Amino acid sequence: MTGHRASRIPVFNGPAGWREILPPAPARPRLEGETGCDIAIVGAGFAGLSAARRLLQIDPGLDILILDAARISEGGTGRNSGFMIDLPHELTSGNYAGAGDSHDRQLTRLNRQAIEFAAQAVSDYSIPEGYFQRSGKINAAASAAGIAANVSYAAHLLELGESHEMLDAQAMREVTGTGYYHGGLYTPGTAMLQPAGYVQGLAAGLEREGARICENSPVLGIESGAQGWCLSTERGRVRAARVIMANNGHLESFGFKRGRLMHVMLNACMTEELPPEAIHMLGGHVCWGLTPADPMGTTVRRIGPAQGGHRIVIRQGGYYRPGMQTSAHDLARLVSAMRQKFDTRFPMLRGIRFEHSWSGHLCLSRNNVSVMRELEPGLYAACVDNGLGTARGTLTGIGAAELATGRESEITAFFTAEAEPARLPPHPFDTIGANVYMRWKEWQSRLE
Repeated sequence: MTGHRASRIPVFNGPAGWREILPPAPARPRLEGETGCDIAIVGAGFAGLSAARRLLQIDPGLDILILDAARISEGGTGRNSGFMIDLPHELTSGNYAGAGDSHDRQLTRLNRQAIEFAAQAVSDYSIPEGYFQRSGKINAAASAAGIAANVSYAAHLLELGESHEMLDAQAMREVTGTGYYHGGLYTPGTAMLQPAGYVQGLAAGLEREGARICENSPVLGIESGAQGWCLSTERGRVRAARVIMANNGHLESFGFKRGRLMHVMLNACMTEELPPEAIHMLGGHVCWGLTPADPMGTTVRRIGPAQGGHRIVIRQGGYYRPGMQTSAHDLARLVSAMRQKFDTRFPMLRGIRFEHSWSGHLCLSRNNVSVMRELEPGLYAACVDNGLGTARGTLTGIGAAELATGRESEITAFFTAEAEPARLPPHPFDTIGANVYMRWKEWQSRLE
């Protein structure tokens, strides 16, 4: 018998903006009392919900119970930028290129499987089309260094045989309405999500197919026994034959991969709905998404009524937090910095206020690997998204479901062949080193 107690539960700073701009969703019950199931899933984000969908595709008769520490889309799924990216997008790289042509081709193929999986869910569960748009994205450059990074990445895409288009300053103005950017690199394969809307639709569709979901039910401990696993929450217990941990960096909170996972907090702001005069002054396209040419730069999205109103979302300002929490002071400091970046990019919108601001948690490994494997008999992980939760979380969820049911696929082969996450320097050197490095990289990419 083995047991794992949670050293912490998820704590969120600021409201999940993507969720706030949607109509209120009915609350689901907490776990109360004792129950049983075939497979319990810890976490109801992209990974956990994708795992549940894949399990029901494999065996519609499975009894699946999903436990989430918060409400659906209140955690990481309501706090990311909504880019479901098909191409290599390694955040620790200088230009997003990955580990080599062969690896990048395989990962691109898998990412596209994840996008198709999501697209089919949108169709099957009647999720509004505005929550999933195959519109592509732009790597935006605001400096000579940014242009150079785009040229380098474009050369890599050419080697991979991937479609792309270089945009000049005029083309960037036509898309974004601002003259801030000197150029861009457009790639067509990214799907842009209203992430909270997508996962809410996915959860509702799974419930119609028989899956059970309990909200506000953080798992406090898991324990193996002769009959499988027992999961405990504050008010209830679940007995399950198998368990999938789909809780990203909080895998470490249960004692797994300690000293190997990097926990980075990012922050974002979302404007109030733009009034007609502001829309007119801005111009440009109604919807677009920019990732910075340098991965440490600033991400910007403009959304329209189909995603929750005419708004702009800006995300920047990462810092290393092994405890996976931020403070109100952290958030306030970075909101001020994002205000400056917003006004520099959109001087015509200086009077537009930020309606929602929040922090979100990224979990990365130094060697850019995920943890999708069997941890102990009957206990599987779909974790460590490396900042790519929409696509990577979908893939690891699919893979964990397949492992749990004895299936093999290109997804399971890819992730189970990955190395262990590399060890980090001992604490506090990990925190000091990571934050110094991030501040230096942010200064280098300050224009981006």
